[in-house]
Amino acid sequence: MLTVTEDRFALAEVFTIARGSRTHADVLRVQVARDGAVGWGECVPYARYGETMASVRAQIDGLASGLSRAAVQAALPAGAARNAVDCALWDWEAKATGQRVWELAGLDAPKPMITAFTLSLDSPEKMELAARRHAHRPLLKIKLGTPDDMPRLEAVRRGAPDTRIITDANEGWSAEVYTELAPHLLRLGVAMVEQPLPAGADDMLAEIARPLPVCADESCHDRASLAALQGKYDMVNIKLDKTGGLTEALALRDAARDAGFKVMVGCMVGSSLAMAPAVLVAQGAEVVDLDGPLLLAEDRATPLFYDEKGVHPPLPDLWG
Repeated sequence: MLTVTEDRFALAEVFTIARGSRTHADVLRVQVARDGAVGWGECVPYARYGETMASVRAQIDGLASGLSRAAVQAALPAGAARNAVDCALWDWEAKATGQRVWELAGLDAPKPMITAFTLSLDSPEKMELAARRHAHRPLLKIKLGTPDDMPRLEAVRRGAPDTRIITDANEGWSAEVYTELAPHLLRLGVAMVEQPLPAGADDMLAEIARPLPVCADESCHDRASLAALQGKYDMVNIKLDKTGGLTEALALRDAARDAGFKVMVGCMVGSSLAMAPAVLVAQGAEVVDLDGPLLLAEDRATPLFYDEKGVHPPLPDLWG
């Protein structure tokens, strides 16, 4: 039996990116119950990809009962709906067999991974204060994406002078703005820039200088995306809500590496249940950004554990 529940989690602070702000994380939780075992999955419908809570729920509700993971790959496109169902089926199989998901997938046992902590888009003054509060963290991700981002960059570097920094423009820059900013990103020690130009309007990345690694986020969904990224991007950001679940995320990770891309593993703003399967994909990634639960004021009953070693693999009571 397949059951869908809508959950809402309050955020610890207002979270702002170039496309808007939010105070809550709205997610869909899927339960698969068969033969005495129960599996769970979570997805975050994303308006940028034409998804709503209602549309994603309708996709899940339209599935026939008893589908296998392979059948779900064919029945649903890459996206949030398939992600929640795919991850719930992985969890169900783990519970039914008494094995962990990484054993079922033929993976090594996962280890903690250092994760970025995201500073949302705000005034330079507020971003500097936020950077100071989180300067102890090994990796900060700065949300940018306006034509006037230099003061924000300078402010964050003042607030966290020794911390490794990556930036995410969320498609908010033009080629001209990025070209102007790139030398300053290098000067301020920024290690990587994520999706500087809009997806579908990013061909200029193949023609302009890329003095620091550029990561595809909105331009990369699944393995079918990779061919169009060659020559424009150096890394890909793998998110399970884009790939449509753990199954495709693992395949995309391998295909991306084979194609010469470095790997980032990221997330939407969701609970520990959404992050748990992504921890498996994140093993060995050059950049990990699985800080969703750190941005929440509340979480699942058995949350992921975060410490100085990073985000730890999930306990079986949570997932996998």
